[in-house]
Amino acid sequence: MTWYGLSVFSLVYVLAVATPGPGVAAIIARSLGHGLRGAPAFIAGFMVGDLVWFTLAATGLAMLAQSAYAVFLVVKYVGVAYLLFLAYRLWTAPAKPMGASSDVSRERPLRLFLGSLALTLGNPKTMIFFLAVLPTVVELKRLSVTGFFEIVLVIVVCLPLVLGGYAFGASRARRLFSKPKTVRWVQRGTGVAMASAAVAVATR
Repeated sequence: MTWYGLSVFSLVYVLAVATPGPGVAAIIARSLGHGLRGAPAFIAGFMVGDLVWFTLAATGLAMLAQSAYAVFLVVKYVGVAYLLFLAYRLWTAPAKPMGASSDVSRERPLRLFLGSLALTLGNPKTMIFFLAVLPTVVELKRLSVTGFFEIVLVIVVCLPLVLGGYAFGASRARRLFSKPKTVRWVQRGTGVAMASAAVAVATR
């Protein structure tokens, strides 16, 4: 793969990751509600999901993924259910100061990882992105092993940086809120945002 092609892919990929959507909404909502605790595992799920879709596209298995519609729907609605679960937890969480610890923030990393992974695997936008963008950068039939891992490196570096930036910004913003009444409004507002993200995924 040429440096020009890799640069074009990197730019387009960063813009795609940074574009507001269900993933970004979930990251912001969770970070506003719980801070950075659990964010690495949550972001890792999105990253692995993107790597799976890229691998399917690069190896010509995207058509198979499209044909396995029943499996796709199951994965999709698992992701939707997880977002709704997070929205419910945010809505019903006690209105403690944002700096205080809570049981909600102690979710297991594996659960966070699997939730965001299911959300990504159930989002057709990710698969369509790779199917649309990759052929403009390199012919998939001629994609070398080196080129494959160059794109993998771009995904592994860029996605955590972009989503991590969103998470950090949201976690910093939550420090501005200390009154229980304000905290409750923030929690319920982010819960609504999380539920909206679930609806957006479910209706695609």
